[in-house]
Amino acid sequence: MARIDLEHIKHSYLPHPKSDADYALKEVHHSWNDGGAYALLGPSGCGKTTLLSLISGLIHPSHGKILFDGEDVTELPTEHRNIAQVFQFPVIYDTMTVAENLAFPLRNRKVPEAEVDRRVKEIIEMIGLGDRANRRARGLTADQKQKISLGRGLVRSDVNAILFDEPLTVIDPHMKWVLRSQLKQLHRRFGFTMVYVTHDQTEALTFADTVVVMYEGQIVQIGSPSELFERPKHTFVGYFIGSPGMNVMPVRLDGKAAVLGSTRIELQGGASIGAGSKTELGIRPEYVKLGREGMPVAIRKVEDIGRHKIVRAALEGQELAMIVPEHTEIPGEPHISFDPKGINLYADSWRLDLEA
Repeated sequence: MARIDLEHIKHSYLPHPKSDADYALKEVHHSWNDGGAYALLGPSGCGKTTLLSLISGLIHPSHGKILFDGEDVTELPTEHRNIAQVFQFPVIYDTMTVAENLAFPLRNRKVPEAEVDRRVKEIIEMIGLGDRANRRARGLTADQKQKISLGRGLVRSDVNAILFDEPLTVIDPHMKWVLRSQLKQLHRRFGFTMVYVTHDQTEALTFADTVVVMYEGQIVQIGSPSELFERPKHTFVGYFIGSPGMNVMPVRLDGKAAVLGSTRIELQGGASIGAGSKTELGIRPEYVKLGREGMPVAIRKVEDIGRHKIVRAALEGQELAMIVPEHTEIPGEPHISFDPKGINLYADSWRLDLEA
């Protein structure tokens, strides 16, 4: 496995980029530890696949360097970077059996047959295709073929990193959960450096120890799932992580209070912001308490989704969602309060540290 250092890399698909807007990937300067499990999370077009392709060598960065364990691999082609890749759609050999597909990358590297047999048996059971080991891949379903593709990426133990580009797109929901759990177990057992690209927050948060959230070509936050949830550094992270996402409302600051219309929301500290900055308050639905005291709201909609309800309301004309227990009574004159530990303050979309 390898430590991956990204040194001031940027990439544009244009021949002569002139401004930040011309870059599909804005500057990234970060190190990923040997043996880490990382997820690149963000919407389509945010730059996550571009970043993965730069690491793999499928494309060459416009600027910067890429190092594996201190060795500059920026100019090396993919085949010389000693990585395994799993793509969104299965890439397998239809004329080979399932077992032969898994054995191919090992035999291609002259691995002893006893080790080939051991590794193939281990991986084939992990992906749940033991009963089809000797069947040709041509007749298998799309999700079974993708399992083979996943297995082939995992069968080698000598790779610098394993890169996954939305590998579970064609897998049914239950099997997605099973495979994510198995990937996690495999990582803990063998310590592979894994980088997993997805637009699905559930995949990212259940697979990775560290999640890299991307938005409009840049990394907006790197952190654990709990850090992303509790302290989103950017309003996009708050919006993208969680269901429903974080409530974000425009406010103005008045000392240690945020003012929304005629409502004052007391803060645990003050903050300094530049003149003309757009100031917003963010709070997750889980930290909004519904009751008969506090700030008056108008209830717009109640969604009963089983163990809890999502209550959608308006506070000073701003839409707001809250999560309440299933059997919570909705008051005739509803009011809300905010748990102070759940309040985040933002200036121009970036989180501010409150000063005591």
